Amino acid sequence: MIKKPFTTKEKLEEIAAQYPTPFHLYDEAGIRKNAEALKQAFSWNKGYKEYFAVKATPNPFLIEILREYGCGCDCSSKTELMLSKAIGAVGDDIMFSSNDTPAEEFKYADSLGATINLDDITHIEILEKTLGKLPKRLSCRYNPGGYFQISNSIMDNPGDAKYGMTTEQLFEAYRIMKEKGVEEFGLHAFLASNTVTNDYYPTLARVLFEVAVRLKKETGANIRFINLSGGIGIPYKPDQEPNDILKIGAGVKAVYDEVLVPAGMGDVAIYTELGRFMMGPYGALVTRAINEKHTHKEYIGVDACAVNLMRPAMYGAYHHITVMGKENAPCDHKYDVTGSLCENNDKFAVDRMLPEIERGDLLYIHDTGAHGFAMGYNYNGKLKSAEILLKKDGSFKLIRRAETPKDYFATFDCFDFYNKVLSE
Repeated sequence: MIKKPFTTKEKLEEIAAQYPTPFHLYDEAGIRKNAEALKQAFSWNKGYKEYFAVKATPNPFLIEILREYGCGCDCSSKTELMLSKAIGAVGDDIMFSSNDTPAEEFKYADSLGATINLDDITHIEILEKTLGKLPKRLSCRYNPGGYFQISNSIMDNPGDAKYGMTTEQLFEAYRIMKEKGVEEFGLHAFLASNTVTNDYYPTLARVLFEVAVRLKKETGANIRFINLSGGIGIPYKPDQEPNDILKIGAGVKAVYDEVLVPAGMGDVAIYTELGRFMMGPYGALVTRAINEKHTHKEYIGVDACAVNLMRPAMYGAYHHITVMGKENAPCDHKYDVTGSLCENNDKFAVDRMLPEIERGDLLYIHDTGAHGFAMGYNYNGKLKSAEILLKKDGSFKLIRRAETPKDYFATFDCFDFYNKVLSE
């Protein structure tokens, strides 16, 4: 399988003439097509709603596209809640799923009418003390512990994760909340990340559905929704098969009909909190080769760095690279593709076979639409890049300008230093 860019070298050069590299580029047509497919996959569930994981791609222009397809916002901080409010996503359009949560963030989420998803049983007391009483609608995050497996394959290790309540804590939390006046309950779990298998959601759904049936029976809780959260991944490598969201939706329906419907819970809404699946393949980091180095290895230096895309440096994550205009050239040169940070892990690729790269070539780094720009930072005084939307009609629009030195120094504005440095 070949990973193909969603645009052409000519279009990238046109954009770069107005907005210099590096920049993140997003594909409106791809985002819309994918959102429509997700909506179709879960159309069998009357209450279904996708809460886009704002942390994945916190850009209001992109989230507003998803809002056209009925998506809400999954927020995990006050700033993300503020972004959600600014685009009109309030009330039932916000799921607030956080951990180690400051009390004032619970208060702000409640003021927006958000559904609060509690990460720990101790947060019940904190929330009650903060608000004066518990909201009528609350959710809890579940962590069954151990390893999460599909067939004989271990997908992840929830037992080593900081998130969620144990089974015993979950049941106790529901009892406490019910006694304190909570009327509607939700159940949430995130047990594996970036899965590339159509079986993940149906397997997770079975775990949550069976627990939900027990919760209703043993605590009398009125369970109104079950949130399958995220975890549906994307094929970063060319040899990976993408998930089929229609098959995934059908798989969840089969388990729903088998477990929930016979238990008299056929009216429970299904929620998702997808981020990477919604945006990942529809974003790319566009950068230009500016240096080459021939020492113990062959290096290509580009004008982007880990500030623009942290995943390879942080996780050793693979992102495919296309050298624009050389898509059909033989990949007969082995390179480390590097940025300019004073860190040896600032590499987009290590020992990667690519076509011969020359200074000035445009490199298209695939699948940066989620957890790409969002994870950026300012180490070495590097500045974050622009974000640009490639519209359906082929035109393009700046949806976040690149940072400037003035932005970098802005938090020093209470010191004489601020004016001094900007005057130089």
